[in-house]
Amino acid sequence: MKNRGGRTSRIRRRKLFTSFESRGVNESYKPEFIELKKWLKDRKFEDTNLIPIRFPGMGTGRGLVSKTSLQEGHMIISLPESCLLTTDTVIRSYLRPYIAKWQPLPSPLLALCTFLVSEKHAGDRSPWKPYLEVLPKAYTCPVCLEPEVVNLLPEPLKAKAREQRTRLWEFFSSSRDFFSSLQPLFSEAVESIFSYSALLWAWCTANTRAVYLKRPWRRCFSAEPNTCALAPFLDLLNHSPDVQVKATFNEETRCYEIRTVTSCGKHKEVFICYGPHDNHRLLLEYGFVAMRNPHACVYVLKDKYLPSADKQMNKKISILEDHNFVENFTFGWDGPSWRLLTALKLLCLEAEEFTCWKKVLLGEIISDTNEKTSLDIAQKICHYFIEETNAVLQKVSHMKDEVALTNQLTLVETLWTEELKILQASAETLISLQKAFT
Repeated sequence: MKNRGGRTSRIRRRKLFTSFESRGVNESYKPEFIELKKWLKDRKFEDTNLIPIRFPGMGTGRGLVSKTSLQEGHMIISLPESCLLTTDTVIRSYLRPYIAKWQPLPSPLLALCTFLVSEKHAGDRSPWKPYLEVLPKAYTCPVCLEPEVVNLLPEPLKAKAREQRTRLWEFFSSSRDFFSSLQPLFSEAVESIFSYSALLWAWCTANTRAVYLKRPWRRCFSAEPNTCALAPFLDLLNHSPDVQVKATFNEETRCYEIRTVTSCGKHKEVFICYGPHDNHRLLLEYGFVAMRNPHACVYVLKDKYLPSADKQMNKKISILEDHNFVENFTFGWDGPSWRLLTALKLLCLEAEEFTCWKKVLLGEIISDTNEKTSLDIAQKICHYFIEETNAVLQKVSHMKDEVALTNQLTLVETLWTEELKILQASAETLISLQKAFT
């Protein structure tokens, strides 16, 4: 039999893990990950290539590092269906009779959240404990942030964050009667088990970590999409906007599989891509900000770009509204968006040019004067946002010294810092464009 031990192999393993730990801390030997590996092995899954690593100070938290290089088309992970937590899991559980008889029909999301809260409450008695133990204890989606931190978010994101909080509270309030019906399952009062904070944790777990997996419609559920599946270990893969993967459920192998489209080097963190999302979407839905995100942008509210009033201003605004040109104006890494510049060009039309407004919406150049004026206003808006961003960053810096919310404030600070970089890049682009008219 080949000797697998010995001093040489120990040195080799030590060097391997040291290389990981130079960038992060290997968590393979932590008790919770040892238990998770055993639990996954019992469910017919074992992975010897991916290693859980914690990256302190990098904003990604935990991630998975590959022991080997992964070329295009290589399998990153193949997780058996038996490891997935879906509404099928819930229906096979003790919750089935309560879900089946409840009216109005509970949503698939409610079923999943109820199961998560119940299993977490069960503690050592839960067969899902090894997975629950490695889930985050708290999340950083805006719905979890303190009000004073939410107030520091950019206006468009702040509005969405408040809408998200309202929706979640309504979700909780409308589910209370269903939770009460579960009382026979528990010796404690269900109000203490299915609290708002417990549901918030479960909702964030499902919202931030689930993979897309369409399940057959079941009579006991409402018509809302039934597409969420929690995938233990696989959900440690972090997002990067720069990678491409193929993720799908293989009906033949009955496994959820992820394959590379872009290669990954040996001893490097393995990333997947959640989609071409800007940082507002990433923070709202997943609770993080991607550095140097090519899809990131700075949103411009309508009242920030109106030039000096003229007699035709109301007509111009009506035209923009009629043609759906009143939102999604942005600055990006390559400058102001086409929508923003087009709206500005229309608003900057001189009285004698007004009849050309249709040509503006089609992207035609009306005059050098119109082009220059619209670029000048875009530059003013950009500078206004740079000043506003610097002011917020200064405020956040002061709050970090005074308030015990360092992690939340650091997240907001990262978002604003990225937006400042985008605005500075846009300002440089605008200078280049303006040179053509000087």
